[in-house]
Amino acid sequence: MERAPLQEVPMADSASPQLRIALVEDDIAFQNSFAAAVGSSGDMQLIGMAHNVAQARKMLAGEPLNVLVVDLGLPDGSGIDVIREAHAAWPDCGIMVSTTFADEKHVIASIEAGAAGYLLKDSSPEKIADEIRALHAGGSPISPRIARQILLRFRPAEPVPAATTLAEVTPIANPLSPREREALELITKGFSYDEIAELMLVSRNTVMTFVRRIYQKLEVTSKAEAIFEARNHGIL
Repeated sequence: MERAPLQEVPMADSASPQLRIALVEDDIAFQNSFAAAVGSSGDMQLIGMAHNVAQARKMLAGEPLNVLVVDLGLPDGSGIDVIREAHAAWPDCGIMVSTTFADEKHVIASIEAGAAGYLLKDSSPEKIADEIRALHAGGSPISPRIARQILLRFRPAEPVPAATTLAEVTPIANPLSPREREALELITKGFSYDEIAELMLVSRNTVMTFVRRIYQKLEVTSKAEAIFEARNHGIL
């Protein structure tokens, strides 16, 4: 049986209206922690929870809320579609993404769709409540790691060292695979191996395998050499 997309919670008496909040999320653990954070805040009311895109769309047909928190990876589609539709249906609603990781593609797509903040799922209850308040007040709460992704998008590419001219950029005999190149691009942006594993949705051991293959193919022994050689051969 399909779970109801909207779970009504009685409004508590208060001198000032509570913020009306909804969550679109299929992770039971985060649903529970989010509900606890909102319930203990004193100035917020959890109006409902949708567990997938279909339920979220039913929710959007109802009365606009103050803040909508959306997970990107839903069972029947992308949370980015929910964000885009919510932004159109409820233009005054603050929309925040809930996530355990973020890569440039999803960060930028979410913002372009209408999200104004990112909430990491491992945040404390106090942090969750504070960031909801900040979003409603007109702020854009976002973690330092995700902010770095946005800044990197607008950072100009580092110039090729003067000693390397265009004539010296030659194709490499044994090119990197798409996944190896992706790993090297993330290394170039300064991510740790653990962060790369998170972003690529693989284990840390798999990332280390990519790195070993990169070093072998480029005939290098360090990250700096790998980046230099990849640029020298036109890979980056």
